[in-house]
Amino acid sequence: MPHSRGAFTLIEVVISAALMALIITSAYLCLNAAVSSQKMIEPRATVFQNARVAMALMTADLRCACPLSKDAPFLGMRRMLGTVEADNLDFATHNYTPRRARQGDYCQVSFFLDKDRESGQFALYRRRNPIIAFDPLSGGSREEIARGLIGLRFDYYDGVDWYETWGEVDRRNRAQNSRRERYNLEGMPQAVRITLWFDPNPKTKQADASGAAAASTSTEEHATEPPLVFQTVARLNLASASQNASESGSDNSGQGAQPGPSGGSNQ
Repeated sequence: MPHSRGAFTLIEVVISAALMALIITSAYLCLNAAVSSQKMIEPRATVFQNARVAMALMTADLRCACPLSKDAPFLGMRRMLGTVEADNLDFATHNYTPRRARQGDYCQVSFFLDKDRESGQFALYRRRNPIIAFDPLSGGSREEIARGLIGLRFDYYDGVDWYETWGEVDRRNRAQNSRRERYNLEGMPQAVRITLWFDPNPKTKQADASGAAAASTSTEEHATEPPLVFQTVARLNLASASQNASESGSDNSGQGAQPGPSGGSNQ
């Protein structure tokens, strides 16, 4: 009696091969989707982290803002670098820890955008000068806060309205500006609104010698995908406290100057 041996039939082999191919294809598609998602999420996570750090640094300095100098307490300038909105902000702050002898907690600060020569991208810089200088808009050292920006804007609030600029940046028009009722020409604002635009897919771009190739490439990428916008409002606590104290003092002096019930000026 011949012995029977168990084996796969041709149909079973074909079905098994088809199932194995289906499983491998599904696994490859899932892996490819995961890699694509990781490539899309990682740059955005970096952008969110950079925006969080930049907002925290600027907000901390603005909360402790104080007059920059007697002639220019606070300067906010509207500026454009080509087609990029790149505002400039200059003020002084007490948010500074002395690092050397003969230094206090007073520090002159500037926030501005500048293009990195190696990558061709715009970066946010902060200039700090802890020494009281004759020119408060120069000196000190600058540090990079974040890169990959495609826009920076500051708006200023005086308690009633928002303004695009603050302070007398152009001293030549002082006489003309003094005749206008513009409350953003002197003193300090109560709050500053910060708006940052980031490239959603920051990549290291080699800057072209003339800059035309990098600019065209950046423009095409920005046109295909909208930028990531971050915005916050930083309140100037020292400026608000100073204004409240001056208003309280003026009210008290006004009340003391009022005549009593028997005063003849009320008649």
